[in-house]
Amino acid sequence: MLENQKPITQNQSPNQTNWFASWFDTPYYHILYKDRDYTEAQLFMDNITQYLNLPEEAKILDLACGKGRHAIYLNSLGYEVTGADLSENSIKEASQFANEKLHFKVHDMRETCDEKYDAIFNLFTSFGYFENDADNLTTLKAIHNSLTETGFACIDFMNVDYVLENLVPEETKTVDGIDFHLKRYLKDGHIFKEIAFEADGQNFHFTEKVQALRLEDFEQMMEEAGIYLLDIFGDYKLRKFYKNQSERLIMIFK
Repeated sequence: MLENQKPITQNQSPNQTNWFASWFDTPYYHILYKDRDYTEAQLFMDNITQYLNLPEEAKILDLACGKGRHAIYLNSLGYEVTGADLSENSIKEASQFANEKLHFKVHDMRETCDEKYDAIFNLFTSFGYFENDADNLTTLKAIHNSLTETGFACIDFMNVDYVLENLVPEETKTVDGIDFHLKRYLKDGHIFKEIAFEADGQNFHFTEKVQALRLEDFEQMMEEAGIYLLDIFGDYKLRKFYKNQSERLIMIFK
Protein backbone atom coordinates (compact mmCIF):
# COMPACT_ATOMS: atom_id res chain seq x y z
CA MET A 1 0.00 0.00 0.00
CA LEU A 2 0.95 3.62 -0.20
CA GLU A 3 1.81 5.06 3.11
CA ASN A 4 2.85 8.55 3.94
CA GLN A 5 1.77 10.50 0.88
CA LYS A 6 0.06 13.86 1.22
CA PRO A 7 -2.49 14.55 -1.53
CA ILE A 8 -4.92 17.29 -2.47
CA THR A 9 -8.69 17.19 -2.10
CA GLN A 10 -10.66 16.80 -5.28
CA ASN A 11 -12.33 20.21 -5.06
CA GLN A 12 -9.20 22.16 -4.17
CA SER A 13 -7.42 24.39 -6.67
CA PRO A 14 -3.99 22.94 -7.59
CA ASN A 15 -2.51 26.42 -7.27
CA GLN A 16 -3.85 26.90 -3.77
CA THR A 17 -1.32 24.62 -2.12
CA ASN A 18 1.06 21.77 -2.82
CA TRP A 19 -1.12 18.73 -3.40
CA PHE A 20 0.75 16.71 -0.78
CA ALA A 21 -0.04 19.18 1.99
CA SER A 22 -3.78 18.69 2.57
CA TRP A 23 -4.90 15.09 3.23
CA PHE A 24 -2.03 14.53 5.65
CA ASP A 25 -3.27 17.48 7.71
CA THR A 26 -6.75 15.99 8.21
CA PRO A 27 -7.68 13.82 11.22
CA TYR A 28 -9.03 11.18 8.81
CA TYR A 29 -5.55 10.41 7.50
CA HIS A 30 -4.49 9.34 10.98
CA ILE A 31 -7.69 7.34 11.48
CA LEU A 32 -7.17 5.38 8.27
CA TYR A 33 -3.56 4.54 9.11
CA LYS A 34 -3.89 4.10 12.88
CA ASP A 35 -3.12 0.35 12.69
CA ARG A 36 0.49 0.77 11.58
CA ASP A 37 2.90 -1.64 13.19
CA TYR A 38 4.86 0.25 15.86
CA THR A 39 6.76 -2.89 16.89
CA GLU A 40 8.02 -3.30 13.32
CA ALA A 41 9.02 0.38 13.22
CA GLN A 42 10.99 0.04 16.45
CA LEU A 43 12.70 -3.13 15.21
CA PHE A 44 13.80 -1.22 12.11
CA MET A 45 15.19 1.63 14.19
CA ASP A 46 17.07 -0.83 16.41
CA ASN A 47 18.55 -2.58 13.39
CA ILE A 48 19.49 0.52 11.40
CA THR A 49 21.15 2.37 14.31
CA GLN A 50 23.17 -0.75 15.18
CA TYR A 51 24.14 -1.25 11.53
CA LEU A 52 25.30 2.36 11.23
CA ASN A 53 27.12 2.04 14.58
CA LEU A 54 26.02 5.54 15.56
CA PRO A 55 27.80 7.09 18.55
CA GLU A 56 25.72 7.66 21.69
CA GLU A 57 25.75 11.42 21.21
CA ALA A 58 24.71 11.23 17.52
CA LYS A 59 22.35 13.85 16.16
CA ILE A 60 19.58 12.31 14.04
CA LEU A 61 17.07 13.97 11.72
CA ASP A 62 13.77 12.16 11.11
CA LEU A 63 12.81 13.80 7.82
CA ALA A 64 9.05 13.78 7.07
CA CYS A 65 8.47 12.56 10.62
CA GLY A 66 4.67 12.84 10.65
CA LYS A 67 3.45 12.67 14.25
CA GLY A 68 6.93 11.62 15.34
CA ARG A 69 6.68 7.90 16.15
CA HIS A 70 10.17 7.08 14.84
CA ALA A 71 11.70 10.26 16.31
CA ILE A 72 10.21 9.57 19.75
CA TYR A 73 11.57 6.02 19.75
CA LEU A 74 15.01 7.09 18.53
CA ASN A 75 15.12 9.64 21.34
CA SER A 76 14.24 6.88 23.85
CA LEU A 77 17.42 5.10 22.69
CA GLY A 78 19.40 8.12 23.88
CA TYR A 79 19.99 10.02 20.64
CA GLU A 80 19.47 13.74 20.12
CA VAL A 81 16.67 13.78 17.56
CA THR A 82 14.97 16.40 15.42
CA GLY A 83 11.70 15.52 13.72
CA ALA A 84 10.87 17.63 10.67
CA ASP A 85 7.73 17.64 8.57
CA LEU A 86 5.84 19.95 6.22
CA SER A 87 2.58 19.35 8.10
CA GLU A 88 2.04 21.97 10.78
CA ASN A 89 -0.71 19.86 12.39
CA SER A 90 1.57 16.83 12.69
CA ILE A 91 4.42 18.89 14.15
CA LYS A 92 2.04 20.51 16.62
CA GLU A 93 0.88 17.08 17.81
CA ALA A 94 4.40 15.63 17.91
CA SER A 95 5.74 18.63 19.85
CA GLN A 96 3.91 17.54 23.00
CA PHE A 97 6.60 14.84 23.28
CA ALA A 98 9.52 17.28 22.90
CA ASN A 99 12.29 17.44 25.49
CA GLU A 100 15.88 18.68 25.76
CA LYS A 101 17.06 16.08 23.24
CA LEU A 102 13.92 15.78 21.10
CA HIS A 103 12.84 18.68 18.90
CA PHE A 104 10.24 19.10 16.18
CA LYS A 105 10.02 21.70 13.44
CA VAL A 106 8.11 22.48 10.25
CA HIS A 107 10.50 21.97 7.36
CA ASP A 108 10.38 21.39 3.60
CA MET A 109 12.63 18.45 2.74
CA ARG A 110 13.73 20.20 -0.46
CA GLU A 111 15.66 22.70 1.65
CA THR A 112 19.07 22.09 3.22
CA CYS A 113 18.94 22.17 7.02
CA ASP A 114 20.62 24.88 9.06
CA GLU A 115 22.59 22.32 11.05
CA LYS A 116 24.37 19.08 10.19
CA TYR A 117 23.32 15.61 11.30
CA ASP A 118 25.14 12.33 11.89
CA ALA A 119 22.19 10.43 10.43
CA ILE A 120 19.15 11.43 8.40
CA PHE A 121 16.24 9.01 8.08
CA ASN A 122 13.50 9.41 5.47
CA LEU A 123 11.11 6.61 6.36
CA PHE A 124 7.89 4.89 5.32
CA THR A 125 7.82 6.01 1.67
CA SER A 126 7.98 9.75 2.41
CA PHE A 127 9.59 10.54 -0.95
CA GLY A 128 8.48 10.89 -4.57
CA TYR A 129 5.27 12.88 -4.16
CA PHE A 130 6.37 16.12 -5.80
CA GLU A 131 4.67 17.45 -8.93
CA ASN A 132 8.05 18.44 -10.37
CA ASP A 133 10.43 15.51 -10.91
CA ALA A 134 13.40 17.81 -10.39
CA ASP A 135 12.35 18.20 -6.75
CA ASN A 136 13.40 14.60 -6.10
CA LEU A 137 16.99 15.44 -7.02
CA THR A 138 16.76 18.69 -5.05
CA THR A 139 15.65 16.70 -2.00
CA LEU A 140 18.49 14.20 -2.31
CA LYS A 141 21.01 17.04 -2.56
CA ALA A 142 19.46 18.75 0.48
CA ILE A 143 19.74 15.53 2.50
CA HIS A 144 23.35 15.06 1.38
CA ASN A 145 24.24 18.66 2.24
CA SER A 146 22.66 18.33 5.70
CA LEU A 147 24.96 15.46 6.75
CA THR A 148 28.16 15.78 8.73
CA GLU A 149 31.36 14.62 6.99
CA THR A 150 30.99 11.19 8.58
CA GLY A 151 27.18 11.09 8.48
CA PHE A 152 24.87 8.58 6.81
CA ALA A 153 21.39 8.86 5.33
CA CYS A 154 18.69 6.24 4.88
CA ILE A 155 15.69 6.29 2.56
CA ASP A 156 13.06 3.65 3.26
CA PHE A 157 10.91 3.43 0.11
CA MET A 158 8.38 0.95 -1.18
CA ASN A 159 9.63 -1.70 -3.62
CA VAL A 160 7.59 -0.75 -6.67
CA ASP A 161 7.74 -4.16 -8.35
CA TYR A 162 6.52 -5.90 -5.20
CA VAL A 163 3.75 -3.33 -4.69
CA LEU A 164 2.49 -3.68 -8.26
CA GLU A 165 2.59 -7.48 -8.07
CA ASN A 166 0.48 -7.40 -4.89
CA LEU A 167 -1.72 -4.38 -5.65
CA VAL A 168 -5.32 -4.69 -4.45
CA PRO A 169 -7.35 -2.69 -7.02
CA GLU A 170 -10.37 -2.06 -4.77
CA GLU A 171 -11.27 -2.63 -1.13
CA THR A 172 -13.25 -1.10 1.72
CA LYS A 173 -11.56 -0.61 5.06
CA THR A 174 -13.66 0.27 8.12
CA VAL A 175 -11.89 2.14 10.91
CA ASP A 176 -13.61 3.87 13.85
CA GLY A 177 -16.96 3.47 12.11
CA ILE A 178 -15.79 5.13 8.88
CA ASP A 179 -15.94 3.11 5.66
CA PHE A 180 -12.92 4.08 3.56
CA HIS A 181 -13.43 3.00 -0.07
CA LEU A 182 -9.99 2.53 -1.65
CA LYS A 183 -8.96 2.21 -5.30
CA ARG A 184 -5.36 1.63 -6.39
CA TYR A 185 -3.79 1.77 -9.87
CA LEU A 186 -0.67 2.65 -11.87
CA LYS A 187 -0.87 5.63 -14.22
CA ASP A 188 1.72 7.91 -15.85
CA GLY A 189 4.59 6.50 -13.81
CA HIS A 190 2.78 7.01 -10.49
CA ILE A 191 0.95 4.66 -8.15
CA PHE A 192 -2.39 6.18 -7.17
CA LYS A 193 -4.71 5.47 -4.28
CA GLU A 194 -8.15 7.09 -4.32
CA ILE A 195 -9.85 7.35 -0.93
CA ALA A 196 -13.58 8.07 -0.69
CA PHE A 197 -15.57 8.14 2.54
CA GLU A 198 -18.38 9.85 4.45
CA ALA A 199 -17.70 11.33 7.87
CA ASP A 200 -19.22 14.04 10.07
CA GLY A 201 -22.06 14.50 7.60
CA GLN A 202 -19.76 15.22 4.64
CA ASN A 203 -18.47 13.27 1.65
CA PHE A 204 -14.70 13.31 1.15
CA HIS A 205 -12.45 12.27 -1.71
CA PHE A 206 -8.66 12.33 -1.61
CA THR A 207 -6.06 11.01 -4.02
CA GLU A 208 -2.65 9.84 -2.89
CA LYS A 209 0.03 9.48 -5.52
CA VAL A 210 3.68 8.63 -5.39
CA GLN A 211 6.19 8.19 -8.19
CA ALA A 212 6.94 4.57 -9.07
CA LEU A 213 10.66 5.02 -8.42
CA ARG A 214 12.82 1.92 -8.69
CA LEU A 215 16.36 1.28 -7.52
CA GLU A 216 17.81 2.29 -10.90
CA ASP A 217 15.98 5.65 -10.68
CA PHE A 218 17.50 6.36 -7.28
CA GLU A 219 20.94 5.23 -8.49
CA GLN A 220 20.77 7.65 -11.41
CA MET A 221 19.71 10.57 -9.20
CA MET A 222 22.34 9.77 -6.59
CA GLU A 223 25.07 9.66 -9.19
CA GLU A 224 23.96 13.06 -10.47
CA ALA A 225 23.92 14.44 -6.92
CA GLY A 226 27.41 13.11 -6.10
CA ILE A 227 25.99 10.69 -3.53
CA TYR A 228 27.66 7.37 -2.67
CA LEU A 229 25.18 4.51 -2.29
CA LEU A 230 26.65 2.22 0.37
CA ASP A 231 24.13 -0.54 0.85
CA ILE A 232 20.64 -1.74 -0.10
CA PHE A 233 18.24 -3.83 1.98
CA GLY A 234 14.86 -5.41 1.24
CA ASP A 235 13.09 -5.33 4.60
CA TYR A 236 13.22 -3.97 8.15
CA LYS A 237 15.35 -6.91 9.29
CA LEU A 238 17.98 -5.62 6.82
CA ARG A 239 17.91 -8.70 4.64
CA LYS A 240 19.11 -8.69 1.03
CA PHE A 241 17.08 -6.78 -1.57
CA TYR A 242 15.36 -8.86 -4.25
CA LYS A 243 13.68 -6.93 -7.05
CA ASN A 244 10.51 -9.03 -7.22
CA GLN A 245 10.30 -10.37 -3.66
CA SER A 246 11.36 -7.68 -1.19
CA GLU A 247 8.67 -5.56 0.45
CA ARG A 248 10.92 -2.52 0.91
CA LEU A 249 13.72 -0.68 -0.86
CA ILE A 250 16.02 0.58 1.91
CA MET A 251 19.04 2.58 0.75
CA ILE A 252 21.99 3.71 2.87
CA PHE A 253 24.12 6.50 1.42
CA LYS A 254 26.54 9.30 2.22
